[in-house]
Order: sequence, then structure tokens, then C-alpha cells
Amino acid sequence: MVDPTSELEEDVDEESAPSCAACGEPALGTGHRTVTWVDGDDVVHRHFCSEPCRADWDDERPAAGG
Repeated sequence: MVDPTSELEEDVDEESAPSCAACGEPALGTGHRTVTWVDGDDVVHRHFCSEPCRADWDDERPAAGG
């Protein structure tokens, strides 16, 4: 299995890359950002194609301490 978050970007093309949570474009290359948090027993990931998309994202993570 190829990890789409790998910095090596081996064997990851637009069709197998995760979609940007903000704009829906493939999250590839050096602009790829990932936000990860734990929700109960689950690990949740959101991928972004660029830092501007990451900054524009409507943060759905639970508030810290709550």
C-alpha cells in the first residue's frame, strides 16, 4: 500500500490522492497539508492541497478540553 501522505510521493497520482477538504482538488505535492486528531476511538484526518486551503477550512475538530 502506498501512503498518500508520504513525502516521497511514490506512486501517488491525482486519482489515488486524497481530496482537499476545502476545495476538493487532489492533495498532492509540496503544498499537501494534513490535520489529524483523535475523536473517541477514531483517528480523523483532513487533507488539504495548500496552506491557503488549510487556513480557509471550517475547523470541525472538537474544542480542546471539551
